[in-house]
Formats: sequence, structure tokens, C-alpha cells
Amino acid sequence: MRTLSGRSAVITGGLTGQGLAIAHALAREGANVAVGSYVNEMAGRSGDAAAYPDPAEIAEVRKALESHGGKVFAGHLDVRDSAVIEAFVAGAERACGPADILVNAAGTTAEQPVSGHSDELWLKIIDTNLNGAFRMTRRLLPGMIERGLGRIINIGSTAATVGWKDNPAYCASKSGLLGLTRCVALEGAAHGVTCVMISPTWVETELMRRNVAQVVAREGKGRTTEQAMAEIAAQNPQQRIIQPEEIAALAAFLCREEARGITMENIQITGGALW
Repeated sequence: MRTLSGRSAVITGGLTGQGLAIAHALAREGANVAVGSYVNEMAGRSGDAAAYPDPAEIAEVRKALESHGGKVFAGHLDVRDSAVIEAFVAGAERACGPADILVNAAGTTAEQPVSGHSDELWLKIIDTNLNGAFRMTRRLLPGMIERGLGRIINIGSTAATVGWKDNPAYCASKSGLLGLTRCVALEGAAHGVTCVMISPTWVETELMRRNVAQVVAREGKGRTTEQAMAEIAAQNPQQRIIQPEEIAALAAFLCREEARGITMENIQITGGALW
């Protein structure tokens, strides 16, 4: 069922992880998709856990998304840089048309306590997870309002409402993203634009694996990353780790016409976990 035929979506962080899963879900439902991520940054350069894709992956992602039959644009996108955002959006509009859907999935994290937390890493996490979503929304929301149609989905986390030791920047960024979600929902409500945050617990992505590896290294208890991930799964009431496709399925539904009344919400996908 191609319920999103004729729609155009922009997905940040769309070359990997949850963003890529969402791009596939939207493309399967008929949407044209523009996906962008920060390409070829040295992973861990500033101590964060993001999975930065290589330039060679762009062609692979584009080909896979084109298999669903719609138009595709894929490329470098740094949500911390307004000039780069402008160039990406211009390319996306030429290839796919004006955006009816924005998914803010670009994100990063790192394990550092408040005491001794570096300015560089704090600012990078906030600038990516929170400021990046603001910049993308500021760029695309006016067009949605003018056309009287829009769906904005922010990929949050249980960290928006639950504190976690050694994750102050991540928790702060996701709490701020929830506040932004509510304000955008109010601004767009009279114009057919909705804004919702999806807040999962741990999701099995490369970002999760890198984050867990940081925890393992810091604790120095001799555990492997695989053992630590198995422990996380065992602690979840459903005894498993949430999959990216679960986030993607909800995102696709929220973009449909029948979801037009769902806005200003923080929808959690947790398997019953608090974090």
C-alpha cells in the first residue's frame, strides 16, 4: 500500500541506522526520499560514538532506496552548518520536490561525566542532536505551512525524560528536542503540520554498538561489546533490543493522512524499559 505517493521526505542521519530504516519505510510507501549524513568524518575524532558513513556508501544507499520505485537524493549533510543544510535542501528539492516530511534522525552521543566533560564534545552533541533539528526545521517548516501540509518527526530517546549517569550532553539534547517538538507542533497546528517525537530505548544500530564499546572500555571489567549488549537485552522486560524497523514503521504511520491528529506527542518504543 503506497499511502505516501507524491510526498517528498528529507531524513537527516539517513545513510545509517534508524534514519536509513525510516527512509526505506517511507520509500516503500511511495515517498520520494532525500537522505543525508555527515560523510567520512573520522569516527571518534572528538570522542563521540557516531557511525560516520564512507562516501562509497552513498551510491549503495541510493541504489537500495531507488529499488522501491521513487526518486532518491543522497549526500553529505552536516546539520551543524546552515550553509551545508541549504546546499543539501536545494539538491533534495531539485531531485525530489519540496519536502512534505522531515525526519530529524541525525544524532550522536558519548560517555562522559559532567565532571571533566570537554567543551568540544558537549557542544558537538548538543549542536548535532538539538541545534541540528532546529536548523532543519527552521529551513523546511515555512514551506510546509505555506502548502498547508507537513509531518515533522524528531527521533528522541527515553533520555529526554530519564537521567542516566555519564550521559549529560545526550540527555540534555533529547530533553531540549522534546521542548522543540512541542513548540513546533503548536506553530504548525493551524496549517496542517504535525510534529511528533519518537523516543526509543536502546536500538540495535552501529551507534549503539559504538556507544556500548565506549562503556566497556571505560569500565575496564573485561567484558566484550557482545556480552554488554546481551546484558542490555536481558535487562529489557521483553528480553531483547528494539530494532530500527520498529521505529521506521511508526514513523511511516505518522506520515499518513490518518495520523493528522497526532501531534505534540512523545511516543516511546521501549519494550517496557524506563531507559
